[in-house]
Amino acid sequence: MTDSTFSFEQASIFFDVYSYLGLPLSRDFAAGHIDAVVMGVPYDLGTSGRAGARGGPNAIRQASANLRWEERRWPWDFCLAERLNVIDFGDLNYMYGDSDDMASRVEEQAAQITGAGKTLVSFGGDHFVTLPLLRGHARTHGKLALIHFDAHTDTYGDEEKYSHGTMFYRAPQEGLIDPARSIQVGIRTQYDQSSHPFQVVDAHRANELPVDDIVAAIRARVGDSPAYLTFDIDCLDPAFAPGTGTPVIGGMSTSRALRILQGIADLNIVGFDVVEVAPAYDHAQVTALAGATLALQFLYMRASRQ
Repeated sequence: MTDSTFSFEQASIFFDVYSYLGLPLSRDFAAGHIDAVVMGVPYDLGTSGRAGARGGPNAIRQASANLRWEERRWPWDFCLAERLNVIDFGDLNYMYGDSDDMASRVEEQAAQITGAGKTLVSFGGDHFVTLPLLRGHARTHGKLALIHFDAHTDTYGDEEKYSHGTMFYRAPQEGLIDPARSIQVGIRTQYDQSSHPFQVVDAHRANELPVDDIVAAIRARVGDSPAYLTFDIDCLDPAFAPGTGTPVIGGMSTSRALRILQGIADLNIVGFDVVEVAPAYDHAQVTALAGATLALQFLYMRASRQ
């Protein structure tokens, strides 16, 4: 247990809505009492569809104000602030329009934060930001298992250096992730099934199988490997997440996604991101609230292992 620097009891949803959950804004992540760090990556130059995910980190933070009143997030039976000290690092700055600079800075910052023994929770941005995040995490933890929620496999081996559809084609080539220990959930777009190296729980099965069966599949695939969890918000059906660049009908509900995550809380998940929230296409913060809640679910997952 850690000494808390923040109490949800003191948090009104009407003030200080500039940080995630009203957490302290700080870049002093090396402090010994800090357990986890939230960081935004406002980048969307890898987008193939509708742009706007660069606004995702801010939208997620704004929507998170609606989560601050509940000291113990249902159905967890403990107070997050009593187990986990979290700071909001703010958004990572980079030279606008310079994807090389963005990737370099994200990798380095992720490596510094994880190398200091902290858990990093990142907000995209489009899904390309996961590749430099994986590079940074792999520098600390070695080759990772990948738990990937998405409508798309993002294994398209095109020649574009920066594309939000190529990260998981490139990541195994770079030795960042082990496909034999990795699983993708919610897929419902085309991919080459004859040579696909990842286990897939497609959207039909993700919607129809009992949650316990999906949890069992993830647990069996990942085992005790250090794992990175990436959640593209378009894994959810557009009814639950309309504000995204490449919406695909037939996805999961937010309830089902949250229950799956709770079922894998005790796996050795060392990093998390939620990406592709595009607030210009959102309505009443539905998508941003989903992203904020998924991030909070991960923090509870992390705290449950304290």
